[in-house]
Amino acid sequence: MDNKVKHTTMEAKVNASADKAVSADSAAEAAVIEKPVRKRMSGILVHPTSFPSAHGIGDLGKGAYDFIDYLEATGQHLWQVLPLGPTGFGDSPYQSLSAFAGQVYIISPELLKKDGLLEDKDFEGEPSWDPKKVDYGPVIQFKVALLKKAYQHFLEKEETLEELGEEFASFCKKQSYWLDDYALFSAVKDDFQGRCWLDWDADIRDRKASAVAAYSAKLADQIRYYKFTQFLFQKQWDALKEYAQDKEILIIGDIPIFMAIDCCDVWSRKSLFKLDSKGYPTEVAGVPPDYFSATGQLWGNPLYDWKAHEKSGYKWWISRVKRQLELVDYVRIDHFRGFESYWSIPADSENAINGEWLEGPGAKLFKAMQKELGEELPIIAEDLGIITEEVEELRDQFHFPGMKVLQFGYGDMNDTKYVPQFYDTTNCVCYTGTHDNETTVGWYQHQSEEVKDRIRRTGNCDGSGVSLDFIRFALGSIAKYAIFPIQDLLQLDNEARMNTPGVAAANWAFRYEQWQLEEAWRKDWLKIYTKVYGR
Repeated sequence: MDNKVKHTTMEAKVNASADKAVSADSAAEAAVIEKPVRKRMSGILVHPTSFPSAHGIGDLGKGAYDFIDYLEATGQHLWQVLPLGPTGFGDSPYQSLSAFAGQVYIISPELLKKDGLLEDKDFEGEPSWDPKKVDYGPVIQFKVALLKKAYQHFLEKEETLEELGEEFASFCKKQSYWLDDYALFSAVKDDFQGRCWLDWDADIRDRKASAVAAYSAKLADQIRYYKFTQFLFQKQWDALKEYAQDKEILIIGDIPIFMAIDCCDVWSRKSLFKLDSKGYPTEVAGVPPDYFSATGQLWGNPLYDWKAHEKSGYKWWISRVKRQLELVDYVRIDHFRGFESYWSIPADSENAINGEWLEGPGAKLFKAMQKELGEELPIIAEDLGIITEEVEELRDQFHFPGMKVLQFGYGDMNDTKYVPQFYDTTNCVCYTGTHDNETTVGWYQHQSEEVKDRIRRTGNCDGSGVSLDFIRFALGSIAKYAIFPIQDLLQLDNEARMNTPGVAAANWAFRYEQWQLEEAWRKDWLKIYTKVYGR
């Protein structure tokens, strides 16, 4: 049996969706209908946690479906999200507890009610929530309590919810290659009061067979609970993705290149990382000193043992990408340059100065992926920062679109490769900014008069609506794909910033309100300029 997963270009997927919509009443009718060939597309970057909802955090319910409707109404065909994995301390999607699991905090309670898994009384005592910010501590406490009630209702009604039970069993079987380890990891983590696996008792820390068997028996119900919540995430996500496909919307996902030390994958696949005998990293990730930081950036993530990955045929990485492509249509890989060469820092270092560049897996990894996943890999390369010719050659060898961020081109860096009139390829994604940037309104406020003048002159604008001007620049560029954070469409300042790198608190909390999205003039503006620029 051919087990390859075939993937086509984003525009081909949209065209295939359009084909399905053509009436089949007669061959003659179909013949005269001109099907759109979309070589240029645009869309919005917004994480599900930012959607409007009644329960403190954006979820996969009505707010998500309203957003998909908005994309369709304004002529967009792309929706980009941040990593969809479960988050731990700090709430960062880029420090996930698993490379395979989903974020259960975005499960919609309203949809659980619809499925008979929650009742009105389960919401008694719900706090009042800020519609503009996620307060993660209380939200997590509330959502976990709801999910446990949903699981309890499932156990009580399992015989009457026969179809749901069959779906759950099928999900557990299909996803067992990662789900079994993740559910065990999560249950044991609870048993140790949330402590990092490095601080667990040595027998289960080291995954001794006797300890795995003992904890699996002791925590059987909690393990099944974690499997059930992953099933609920998958069920709701699949429904939303299908809805998006019907509207000709493609989803761009995100994969952090490195894993957090306190994650299931490092615990369960120690041989794939550079660790000592107890599991502590011997070398960690970061970037060297540059014009942003005199001491570089010490990220602290454990580094991969690429020789071990090569020996396995890169099985874990292939499984990781394949899993993400079940959830999304395209994946952006963060810190793509790390595949060509990566900055290795001794684990006991206080900063990133004393690291060294080591060779990454390069083309070998992506050739292995091609054998399993198909020739055309649906990957976007995050190629920002100081990029070498070797990194660009690796990106271009596999025809991965790179990223162009307008703020980098027009700001003090004045790097013309990010300015639309200097683009030398269409195979790229033009962004106004990313989740790590200031909003364009906030960024513009902090620029020098020289920079502001450059923007006004090159854009033939007065700067009063600078974030919309930047969206217009992106739409009008030669880039095949144009993406803008929802904050820029809503013309919000830095109060709405999603993440400030290097700042530990108050990140990932942004939410918008539905009325902001539904302003008629803004909707019309986006639809008109999307059409003007052939997106």
